[in-house]
Amino acid sequence: MKQVDLTKKFMEGIILDNKNKTFRSVLIALFCAIIIVQNFVPFFGYIPVGPLNLTTIHVTVIIAAIVLGPRDGAIVGGVWGLITFIRAYVWPTSPLATIVFVNPLVSIVPRILIGVVVGYAFIFLRNKIKKVPAMCVASILGAMTNTILVLGLIYLLYRGQSQTLYSLDVKALLPYLLGVIGTNGVPEAILAGIVGPAISVPLLSRLERK
Repeated sequence: MKQVDLTKKFMEGIILDNKNKTFRSVLIALFCAIIIVQNFVPFFGYIPVGPLNLTTIHVTVIIAAIVLGPRDGAIVGGVWGLITFIRAYVWPTSPLATIVFVNPLVSIVPRILIGVVVGYAFIFLRNKIKKVPAMCVASILGAMTNTILVLGLIYLLYRGQSQTLYSLDVKALLPYLLGVIGTNGVPEAILAGIVGPAISVPLLSRLERK
């Protein structure tokens, strides 16, 4: 009798685990589909501001990382980075994209690291503080990861071309990029800190129930 009960519980565990994996796979596919839509629907994922763009796509990657963890968040971020890389050749989002985003270090790596930073930050923080504040902090860290890495890599890799790219002397490039962090990066971080938890809470609760 005990053997039958153990076998039944084991089989139920396998079924629940498979259902959970299926649900996670569906969520990954959904997040990737949203990323694709955001990339190709005007003003949905990118809002042009001067030579750069105010982006909302990072929020999707952040939500994926909170709900699914750093690995799957990195996958969703990688999809965004790959699309950014391809678009730089065929349909650039800004004049600079054809120059800086053809480099995968700028277009792909920071997007992947959003998922990694947010996922691990949330795992660490949720054991220290309440869930929603942990989500807010992790979301802001993810947004700043994207902004600082992209602009930092642009400065390190392309500062010698600053006159051509920005019509700026190399000495003025760093203050200019710091200004972009203030005008673009801060609003993106605030957006992530608000929208990320608002969407992540119900999704994470659904996943945990499953």
